[in-house]
Amino acid sequence: MKRLNLDNHSPFHKTGHTSKGDQRKWKIGDRWYKADYMGYESLAEVLVSHFLERSNLRYPFVRYQLVQIEYAEEQLNACQSQNFLMQNEILVPLEKLYRQYTGESLATKMAEFAEPSERIQYLVEEVEKITGINDFGKYITAVLEIDAFFLNEDRHTNNLAVVYSENTKQYSFSPIFDQGLCLFADTRLDYPLRLSLEECMKKIQAKPFSTDFDEQLDAAEALYGVQVQFDFSMKDLENEITRLTEKYSPVICERIQQLMRQQFRKYKYLIKQK
Repeated sequence: MKRLNLDNHSPFHKTGHTSKGDQRKWKIGDRWYKADYMGYESLAEVLVSHFLERSNLRYPFVRYQLVQIEYAEEQLNACQSQNFLMQNEILVPLEKLYRQYTGESLATKMAEFAEPSERIQYLVEEVEKITGINDFGKYITAVLEIDAFFLNEDRHTNNLAVVYSENTKQYSFSPIFDQGLCLFADTRLDYPLRLSLEECMKKIQAKPFSTDFDEQLDAAEALYGVQVQFDFSMKDLENEITRLTEKYSPVICERIQQLMRQQFRKYKYLIKQK
């Protein structure tokens, strides 16, 4: 695993919208580095990106690698990724996009609709109208399939985005990013390791169309069809988890393996049949 000393680099101040603390981040050259804060966020980022590589996902996504950071006399587990924005490109969260064009909050507006399907349709139609992007509903469905499979609790309207090019004045799909709060990675607050999977499952809530992962997933797939299919076996999952968890406790490794066995069975229709 790569090791870096970042004593000569100051972390960015928090600019995100998650309620889960202040994860330290550094941008050095064309690379981003994020250190664990709530538990094993870096491991979650890396695992999800590795499994997305073994899927038919047609949309871009951010690839992460595990690193160890030395900073202020601390040894930190972290992940690194390449900056995906080209020169003169801007990442525009959907919350900001909607507010710029309407003066209103997207999250607040969606709450006016009673059903998840209505919220999804409204968001898709508004984004397509503002940006000119086609088939945004299929993109959103792919995101929700990934979030349900890996239990991402942090997919709010600031973690959905589009990319704007100042050169062409065009919008495009953003790479799918920010999977750090998947797999019950928050062991500091909501999912301490002493809790069973059943207890964690009772606590977790989805975003942004429903607090229930399956409710928003079913609604999106009914509108736009199934979008993602993974191409790995349970043995592949277990081997990858074991390989990547060497710097984490055996308890974390076992928790993730148990959880993924459960998710593998539950979402078997998202697994390519051998």
